[in-house]
Amino acid sequence: MDSVPSPEPATALVAPPRSEPRAEAGPESGPGTVRYLPSTGQTLMKLVVTGPFGVGKTTLIRTLSEIPTLHTEEVMTSSSVGHDDLRGLPEKSTTTVAVDFGRLTVPGDLVLYLFGTPGQERFFPLWQDIARGALGALVMADTRRLADSFPVMDMVEEQGLPYAVAVNRFPGAPAYADDVLRRHLDLAPETPLVQCDARNRRDSIGTLIALAEYVLTRLPQDAP
Repeated sequence: MDSVPSPEPATALVAPPRSEPRAEAGPESGPGTVRYLPSTGQTLMKLVVTGPFGVGKTTLIRTLSEIPTLHTEEVMTSSSVGHDDLRGLPEKSTTTVAVDFGRLTVPGDLVLYLFGTPGQERFFPLWQDIARGALGALVMADTRRLADSFPVMDMVEEQGLPYAVAVNRFPGAPAYADDVLRRHLDLAPETPLVQCDARNRRDSIGTLIALAEYVLTRLPQDAP
């Protein structure tokens, strides 16, 4: 993987979820419109949302989830000094220490179970447990710290998981064209790359759909 490019103009584990209320999964949907998951006729897919510290994983899952999210955030203390790089993250005061969980149903009765991982390397031993049974991963990246995503991408590739990369657009962060990002992240031609704002529901849904479509193309033809 290459070095970070210079800026250029942009051209606690949970039990299996039960049948809980859900909202319609359109771009304008939210937790207000309640329906229930039917017992049959749906495709279920577990996806991991991963990436380095402070890249927006918890925010994306909260933005997407049609159910109240489970999260394990703790207030950051002086113990993190020297371990957690807060450059560019002046307002960050909490961090995920185990797992985030949310759910999204997309058109076609595809139900996505979203499991977010901690971003710090000291929590990497949890990664394999969280990712067990997942069909794919969304690796999030920040253009101010692109190299921080490399160890996470290496873990995903070692697990043999198909993945997409979501570049979260932070205010004031340098913007790059897709081809520049693909080159410096050393992405395979078929690996989806999406630029998004994790706070925007329409952006975030598009990111998950891109990953889900890619995962479905990688499944064996006789898979359920």
